[in-house]
Amino acid sequence: MNKLIATLIAGLFATAAFAQTPATTTTPATKATPATPATKADTKVMKAEAKEAKETAKADEKVEKATADANADKATAVAKAQKAKAKAHKKAAKAKAEAKAEKKEAAIDAKVDAAK
Repeated sequence: MNKLIATLIAGLFATAAFAQTPATTTTPATKATPATPATKADTKVMKAEAKEAKETAKADEKVEKATADANADKATAVAKAQKAKAKAHKKAAKAKAEAKAEKKEAAIDAKVDAAK
């Protein structure tokens, strides 16, 4: 499970690194003009890239949600394990105390029997 989570997180970082676009700088002397597609092919390419970016964002969101769910499940399991461990320690301590009391009673009974 940990390897799966690690792989998903590594994939998330890898896609984030490649998905970043370089920032364009404009000087006050030059105005930024919106890019106009020269041909229908350019338009199709731009639409395909937009669709791919949208699908990538959805996939990243699913990965983040799965990671969060896995972390929540792990935290719940750890809490349950700690609770069970504490209960077992309490039970063991009680059993030790009872055994010690019985041992003392047996020693007292043995002394009483020896004195008779």
